[in-house]
Amino acid sequence: MGTTKNLLNKERYCHFCVNSINDIDYKQWQMLQRFTSSYGKIVPRRRSGVCHKHQRKLAIAIKQARFMALLPFTAK
Repeated sequence: MGTTKNLLNKERYCHFCVNSINDIDYKQWQMLQRFTSSYGKIVPRRRSGVCHKHQRKLAIAIKQARFMALLPFTAK
């Protein structure tokens, strides 16, 4: 029971802020795939640890990559 609570309270750092990445490019589909679930959904901030500013840019980049057929809309 306590493991779920510990995972949610775990301090996370924004991947993009730590690595000083300002622009999120939709053509880097391998990196974007890390922020999607196994079903192809965009992972929420509380799970990925991305800050608010980069989460908005990440969502736009994932949607662009889906439109360009670099990422699937659904997994199955």
